[in-house]
Amino acid sequence: MPEKTITITIDEQGTTTFDLEGFVGNECEKAFEDFRGGDTVKLERKKSAYFAQQQADHERTRR
Repeated sequence: MPEKTITITIDEQGTTTFDLEGFVGNECEKAFEDFRGGDTVKLERKKSAYFAQQQADHERTRR
């Protein structure tokens, strides 16, 4: 199982970015929600690992 890493960056203006590595599919969303709390998200971009898991789940369901 790959190592999971969460990188949080806060710039000079107070803008925060999160980068989650090693998480797959909904696992990523759960980890992000734990950090986000009730704060508003302005922009969300999912990486290819998220969609790869969604595609695999879809293929299993179709069989």
